[in-house]
Amino acid sequence: MSEVIKNRYEFVILFDVENGNPNGDPDAGNMPRIDPETGYGLVTDVCLKRKIRNYVETVKEDAKGYEIYIREDVPLNRSDNRAYEHLETNDKAVKELKKKDPDVDIKIRDFMCENFYDIRTFGAVMTTFVKASLNCGQVRGPVQIGFARSIDPIISQEVTITRVAITTEEDAKNKNTEMGRKNIVPYALYRAEGYVSASLARKVTGFSEDDLELLWEAVINMFEHDHSAARGKMAVRELIVFKHSKELGDCPAYKLFDSVDVKKKEQIAYPRKYQDYTVEILEEMIPETVEVTRKI
Repeated sequence: MSEVIKNRYEFVILFDVENGNPNGDPDAGNMPRIDPETGYGLVTDVCLKRKIRNYVETVKEDAKGYEIYIREDVPLNRSDNRAYEHLETNDKAVKELKKKDPDVDIKIRDFMCENFYDIRTFGAVMTTFVKASLNCGQVRGPVQIGFARSIDPIISQEVTITRVAITTEEDAKNKNTEMGRKNIVPYALYRAEGYVSASLARKVTGFSEDDLELLWEAVINMFEHDHSAARGKMAVRELIVFKHSKELGDCPAYKLFDSVDVKKKEQIAYPRKYQDYTVEILEEMIPETVEVTRKI
């Protein structure tokens, strides 16, 4: 594995949806998430990180060092137990080890970071694992992503659909079709912002240069293997990366985020495609020591 990253990063993701539901709200009948005060659409950080995890799992196929900790149908304790088994195999009995080795908790944490990409990247809370009074602890990951918000207010449409397949024999005696509903956004462009801490990578998880390149690849392609009728046409349109010259950074993150200006073209009343927007990077707002890269 390559060396741990030495530079701080910030990044901006622009992605869009056409005739789909990018992130349904279970508390609102699975309607697209909307800020009730402004009408802007929202997509949670958990949703975006799920797409990244799924891409890494698809590409790496559980290769050593690139397993995924938070995954469907795999209890967390099953993965936690591997750290315990590792200690029993490679060290003395854990009960005796804890008495003699004050760093046993760090060894467990490091094992999890080394083997699970998403722990090394996003961190994890692994305090449910209890054997011999041990657990895998809490890991604060170097990569953090905020909620995505739409550039303009969105309008959620409820579309009625019909199907010819009847659920039960009793229903089939009385009707030939059944009704259903889908909630869609005709079009919306979303913006998410993220952070990569070289300090946390060095001190805690060991997030490396190879891990970073995989992260950019996963962000760019996170919707390419996740297509479905419910989510419509979704794609990452821009990934803008800011690389600082040192571990702790050269300027506040908000200044770099403010330099990315995304707005609707004046003649467009109702955006229906990505080309209805302009994306401009205001270079005069960016320090000379910060390197800007448009990955797409």
